[in-house]
Amino acid sequence: MKIGKEEIFEFHVTAPEAGTRLDVFLATNIPSMTRSQIQKLIDQGLVQVRGQKTKAGQKLKAGEAVILFKPPPVEDELAPEDLPLRILYEDQAIAVVEKPAGMVVHPAAGNVRGTLVNALLHHLKDLSGVGGVLRPGIVHRLDKGTSGVMVVAKNDAAHKGLTDQFKKREVKKVYLALVYGDVRENEGVVDLPVGRHPRDRKRMSIRSPRGREAFTRWRVVERFGDVTLLEVVIKTGRTHQIRVHLNTIGHPVIGDRTYGNPRRLASIADRAERSKLAEMKRQTLHAGTLGFCHPLTREQMEFTSPLPEDMETLIQYLRERTPV
Repeated sequence: MKIGKEEIFEFHVTAPEAGTRLDVFLATNIPSMTRSQIQKLIDQGLVQVRGQKTKAGQKLKAGEAVILFKPPPVEDELAPEDLPLRILYEDQAIAVVEKPAGMVVHPAAGNVRGTLVNALLHHLKDLSGVGGVLRPGIVHRLDKGTSGVMVVAKNDAAHKGLTDQFKKREVKKVYLALVYGDVRENEGVVDLPVGRHPRDRKRMSIRSPRGREAFTRWRVVERFGDVTLLEVVIKTGRTHQIRVHLNTIGHPVIGDRTYGNPRRLASIADRAERSKLAEMKRQTLHAGTLGFCHPLTREQMEFTSPLPEDMETLIQYLRERTPV
């Protein structure tokens, strides 16, 4: 089912614009749409030059009339679900939410319910559609076991603006992580490429032959003997980047079943503390701060999320057992 009205964009090619490809011309004049979205509409016959259907690569001439017909978004096939979700901020263009640990961000094969998108479809009442579908635009992700702040787009213009900021590494992303070991240095940097593991396709690795640049900066917030609380800032956002990098420097994230070594838990001498750490069923990684420029108003915004109860409880336990 289509929701809303069709949008029509009409332009006349000026002399300086003559010779420009049609798709490039439209992407320049309609900043709310990506070039790939425009190319799809051209392929569907929804773009006309001088009243005729055309191709994306057509070179335009001065004075030609260009019309693009943008269909209304279709209703999403995914089901809205009334799942608990804290909304930190919302306007007509974006929403900032706290993703709880254990929630998958985006539906995938065999996992089409209980996701963040399902929850957003219920909680956000004025979606205008992204990419022709009436659903929120996901511009970044958090792993299922990671909690914290996320921003989502409610329309094409916001989606493009946020995506550009993430690509240009203009977004502030600060995490808190509890890791194994007494991290001796006060701060450090891991600058190693991350890509798909050469043998295990479910894991990422710094030894991938096709690794992509990944930069992680960390500093110690508090030490608890066998455990350290780190603040982690990332510029890039590779899959599992923080978990891979912290494991690489010998301090895997507590509760990480993918990259954590079971021997690290077994090496904790204090039986009560070892038992407490074993209770963590997810990686103790929290996206605590997210800062970005509003994609439409250009206002600089920053949002913080307090530590979730499971991490806060564990930190309090460790703090009480750590000698002053």
